[in-house]
Amino acid sequence: MNNLIRKLGALLLLATPMVAAAAYPDKPIRLIVTFAPGGASDIVARTISEPLGQKLGQPVIVDNRPGAGGSVGGLATVQAAPDGYTLMMANSTPLSIGPFVLDKQPYDPVKQFSHVFYAGSAPVLFMASPKAGIDSLAGLAKLAASPNGTPFGSGGPASIGHISGEFFNAMAKGRMLHVAYKGGAPMTTDLLGGQIPVGIDVITAFVPLVKSGQLKALAVTSAKRSPLLPDVPTTAEAGYPKLRIDNYFGVSGPAGLPKEVTDKLYAALAEVLTMPNVLKKLEENGIVYNQMTQAEYAALVANQIADWAPIIKATGTKL
Repeated sequence: MNNLIRKLGALLLLATPMVAAAAYPDKPIRLIVTFAPGGASDIVARTISEPLGQKLGQPVIVDNRPGAGGSVGGLATVQAAPDGYTLMMANSTPLSIGPFVLDKQPYDPVKQFSHVFYAGSAPVLFMASPKAGIDSLAGLAKLAASPNGTPFGSGGPASIGHISGEFFNAMAKGRMLHVAYKGGAPMTTDLLGGQIPVGIDVITAFVPLVKSGQLKALAVTSAKRSPLLPDVPTTAEAGYPKLRIDNYFGVSGPAGLPKEVTDKLYAALAEVLTMPNVLKKLEENGIVYNQMTQAEYAALVANQIADWAPIIKATGTKL
């Protein structure tokens, strides 16, 4: 009898990890967004969170953690337990920019994350207030190179709009002065009112304003013209082929996520990204989704960091 009990106990111990893995998730999942509500990352997170929760059988709660070029949310992610209950709406800012504009790098964006799923990418849009009298990227370059230069706004310090502006400033040998806002919404208000002449940000929230004539689009940083704004040239067409910037979006978590968890998340997200209403919402916001494997997404993150980190450091951009 004792031998039988011991054998049953051993079998139960062996089965426990399998039961735990199969049970994931058994409580709500937190999806950290590294910017304030209303921005591109927040839009993507809120588009996928509800259907993802339905697929997984547990709520996915969006948790906005802005600050320090996305590094506040990034640090909260890497410090979380690698159990699949804390994830991050990853994008270029907290991974490819934020860690490299601080005096002390807060985390390794490759080694300290599990990059699970690629959810699409969107270009950056260079735009101007109609009151500024700027009609093209060449016009902006001329103004930027003038003795007084020109200010440009972005959604925040070390945001992708900020870094895109610094890249352009260096290429145009300009004197543009960065004006950092606490998110894309307040920048848009000042841009519409003419308080600031130029804004640079992810295309997502600005398509309706360009189409209505409230803002003047100068160029998009994608390889091809955006289907949402087919009359707006690419930066390459405007004479700046090296100004090629894509802000990707993905779901990442802390390093060491169990394979069973990442596989389940990947499968659920792959189903979500085939849903017509989800794809339509992303497309309406200028986000293009192309299916990637988990390895391809991780390679995308690593390659962008390798390309951008030295350029960011060369610009001297600091928080």
